[in-house]
Amino acid sequence: MIIVLLQNASFLCTFVWLLQHGRRPEGKAESSGIKDNDQPIHMKEKTNKAFETLDKQHYLQTFRRFPITLAKGKGSRVWDIEGKEYIDVLAGIAVNSVGHCHPNVVKAIQEQAAKLMHISNFYVSEPQAQLAERLTELSGLNRVFFSNSGAESVEGAIKLARKYGKTQGKAGTVISMEGCFHGRTLATIATGKKAMQNGFDPIPSGFKQAKFNDFESVAHVATGDVAAIIVEPVQGEGGINVADKAFLQQLRKLCDEKDIVLIFDEIQTGIGRTGYWFAKDHYGVQPDIMTLAKGLGGGVPIGAFLSSEKIAQAIEFGDHGTTFGGNPLMCAAALAVLQTVEEENLLHAAKEKGEWLKQQFADMHEPSIVKIKGLGLMVGVEFTFETKPLVIEMMHHGVLANATAGNVLRLVPPLNISYDELQTALEAMKKSLEAVKEHA
Repeated sequence: MIIVLLQNASFLCTFVWLLQHGRRPEGKAESSGIKDNDQPIHMKEKTNKAFETLDKQHYLQTFRRFPITLAKGKGSRVWDIEGKEYIDVLAGIAVNSVGHCHPNVVKAIQEQAAKLMHISNFYVSEPQAQLAERLTELSGLNRVFFSNSGAESVEGAIKLARKYGKTQGKAGTVISMEGCFHGRTLATIATGKKAMQNGFDPIPSGFKQAKFNDFESVAHVATGDVAAIIVEPVQGEGGINVADKAFLQQLRKLCDEKDIVLIFDEIQTGIGRTGYWFAKDHYGVQPDIMTLAKGLGGGVPIGAFLSSEKIAQAIEFGDHGTTFGGNPLMCAAALAVLQTVEEENLLHAAKEKGEWLKQQFADMHEPSIVKIKGLGLMVGVEFTFETKPLVIEMMHHGVLANATAGNVLRLVPPLNISYDELQTALEAMKKSLEAVKEHA
């Protein structure tokens, strides 16, 4: 009995030490940061193939994963389980906005984890109150609700918009744009592509689509039953399609005239990705509701939707809720992300590096490049061919990127990636492009 108590006491001491310091007290990691005692006991073979097999045996097979198991990240670089290094210009799909394991974020998580992690929303927490205040200051909107993901944020935005619409006697129809992506829950796939709805009938009703960057198309379906219009200032999954300034301004005017709620989905564009805190600031257009996620947490799962006071007044106690959303641990991490973006002047960095990167692609004068597009460090390069083989070849050359919309190479690196790292990634892309063309 005494031995068991001593062992438990030893374990608790070690656990508290890890929360405070974030690593084991003994020894130093290898250059890749991977140690034998970091792996599950049952994993005898610590290889990419072994973990790929384990994943296929137990995880729901809904992702077409690349055959590498990532084990460590620092800044704009990651290492797989076998120690191979990669430059990450995908950043967890625009999530790791301040890079992997930024010291500010790590410190904030460690300190908060040792103090208070979760309390539910029956109570107020200091990090949540501070984060809500900061986001309203930055956005010019009045109210915030925290969620766990982008899809949850959009769901909440739709609920709030419909509740407001009901107060105005509207049926609750929501207009989305062709080529959009707002998530994979039932309501969010109802806004998007038909292909994503296959097999999930009955799909929720009350959704219409219009053409992106085509105001007349939107105006045509904006009948009296429409409660909201939802639009991404830059369509991410749709191929890095940038909204025209006139289009968003016309939407704002239409919504004002017909008392329609204008929702901007800034899940991918928000928190500095495009060179402003929010992409809306490129356009001088203020939405009624704005959704956030991805870069807000810098790697931890947190989402939010913000609204004007006018729209928020429609919500009553009990109309919406969440267990985990906005807990102290996630909010502490998000506050550290905002602090880092500000301290390291990453808005300016995103603008400059994004323009530099697009110019580098333009200077290639590559015949297979159709279009170079994007805002800030949200860059899309459209090719004449499907880009997944290019992305796979880039991975073999030590660069992680993404193919979207079939023929678009998507680059959304950490905002603090260095020019040297961008140049290295660009050179790897050029070599990969030649290899793909050679085998075409």
